[in-house]
Amino acid sequence: MALMLTNTLTRRKEEFKPMEPDHVRIYTCGPTVYDFAHIGNFRAYTFEDILCRYLRFKGYKVTQVMNLTDIDDKTIKGCQEESISLDEYTARYKRAFFEDLDALRIVRADVYPEATAHIDEMVTMIKTLMDKGYAYESGGSIYFRIAKFPEYGRLSHMDLSQLKSGARVASDEYEKDQISDFALWKGWEESDGPVFWETDLGKGRPGWHIECSAMSTKYLGTHFDIHCGGVDNIFPHHENEIAQTVAATGDKFVNYWLHNEYLIVEGRKMSKSYGNFYTLRQILAKGYPAITVRYLLMATHYRQQLNFSLAGLDAAKAAIERLWDFMDSMSSIRDGSPNPEVDNLISQAVSKFEQAMDDDLNISPALAAVFDFVHDINRLTHDGRLSTDDASKVIETMNRFDSVLGVIGKEEVDIDSDIEEMIAKRIEARKNKDFALSDKIRDDLLARGIVLEDTPDGTKWKKKL
Repeated sequence: MALMLTNTLTRRKEEFKPMEPDHVRIYTCGPTVYDFAHIGNFRAYTFEDILCRYLRFKGYKVTQVMNLTDIDDKTIKGCQEESISLDEYTARYKRAFFEDLDALRIVRADVYPEATAHIDEMVTMIKTLMDKGYAYESGGSIYFRIAKFPEYGRLSHMDLSQLKSGARVASDEYEKDQISDFALWKGWEESDGPVFWETDLGKGRPGWHIECSAMSTKYLGTHFDIHCGGVDNIFPHHENEIAQTVAATGDKFVNYWLHNEYLIVEGRKMSKSYGNFYTLRQILAKGYPAITVRYLLMATHYRQQLNFSLAGLDAAKAAIERLWDFMDSMSSIRDGSPNPEVDNLISQAVSKFEQAMDDDLNISPALAAVFDFVHDINRLTHDGRLSTDDASKVIETMNRFDSVLGVIGKEEVDIDSDIEEMIAKRIEARKNKDFALSDKIRDDLLARGIVLEDTPDGTKWKKKL
């Protein structure tokens, strides 16, 4: 089956054909480390994680690069407000970002280049653009000359007739309809304080857009397979990336552009003024496990708006618990004769899962295939028609699904000696038919997040989500 992906550049679904037969090179726009990343950011990072995981599921080697923007207008403003160095200011948010990635089970990229560590590469690219006539100096800063690049606007479908000759914009982020020459290098001003580099271009610092061009081409080459980001990156950021990179290298740059849609919260645009702006840490502080956030972020197709809600997190929790309970039940299957129906169910489930994911990562029918498989296997279990070998095959299949989804496998959880002692006392109480004490201990453990199950094989416990 061929993998089909929607290419923002062509506005159509295309068969994915990597430049190298078994190797995919991907660049994904990472965070600007001026604050804790919010759940809208993690919607993009989760989509990109699913993409990379599925490509590996298909047998590809994946090289993923994700930048860390640690120099821009926001980071400079932040370190000045706290009167600390830029490195000190951004270090805390870099550390927090990786902690959040791990909490959400997002597989680490191969390289996380930091903008501040690649100033030389940016200077070299800007000098090339100047030599080719695509860039010019004005007021101590250097700008990209859009009129010199006639293909500008193809990605975002911007009308170049709106370009006013000589119009320039120095800020890193600007309005969606503001077609202007953009800053490649920003000459130092007193408002920048101690944040600057002494280079062949003068005293200053890079513009935001040149950072990604310099770092992506360094680690992936001048022409690679996939570039990802949110729809808010299409213009101006990705449009500018294409212009400056193609102009500097003369190469195509990227074959497939993939963009995820916005995340809204409780039906409204996420905004601090609406009181619905959440970082991952704020969601976790409400008592929701990170894995429920991951499930909710991935369970809607990446090109559809995602409505993030607390009710949705509750539904995600129920879905994950169903999957975890199913895996626990498979682990407890003992003996029995092999059932040929299991192999057929596995084949059908894998086929439906892959068929859905091949259709532009269509996650909803892919998840439906997983849950239909769980239902069918539970039916066989209920009828006593599942053997230990069958259960092992089922577990292996579910783990294969989980190599893409990242929500089925449970983390190993240890319990302290106090809880172990309570469980032992409850077992003793049941032996002595002291059901009042047994029930009280069960309720006390439940309040501490420990669920007990009395089975023919004895009392088992699990951590409540």
